[in-house]
Amino acid sequence: MTSLVVAFSPDGLENYLLHRNSSNLHQLAHHPARALSGSAFWIENPASLFFYAILFEVFHAPVERWLGTAKWFFTVATAHVAATLISQQVVLLAIAHHRVPRSMAHVVDIGVSYGLAASVGILTYRLPRPWRWLYLAGAIAFFLVPLLTDRTYTDLGHAISLAIGLACHPLTRRPHGKPFAPERGPGAH
Repeated sequence: MTSLVVAFSPDGLENYLLHRNSSNLHQLAHHPARALSGSAFWIENPASLFFYAILFEVFHAPVERWLGTAKWFFTVATAHVAATLISQQVVLLAIAHHRVPRSMAHVVDIGVSYGLAASVGILTYRLPRPWRWLYLAGAIAFFLVPLLTDRTYTDLGHAISLAIGLACHPLTRRPHGKPFAPERGPGAH
């Protein structure tokens, strides 16, 4: 719904909505709860909606079906909040040390990608070996290469989110220490 709102809004309203729902330093200082929760439901470019729908089906849906809604939500929410707060702290320090302009406190910081990166991370434990290691290497390369080359606060947030997803490994185990069983199709024995 938020993507449709942005797509059909005039430029001034679109800009207002994205800034108001951003988790940038200004919004975090004045409206922390709204900034942290609201920013997770917006994407800046509505044309990316179809792409994100595919990514949700490939990463979020299998994790939620595998672990259940509560564990999936805990993983993505923890990653979104922690990655946002850490990356914005880096922006604050960069402003304080005059490495970036003060206007960075008002930059649009929204999106579903931190939660998505966490799902990518925890999904590692769903895959059988040796595919798990190939998948993990690909995920690390996908999120670390931009961090090392572009060095944006968003790239830092993605890397943190991937790490949080990987750190949520204990959620993939049952109370008695056994991993969750793989999904079986209807009628499978």
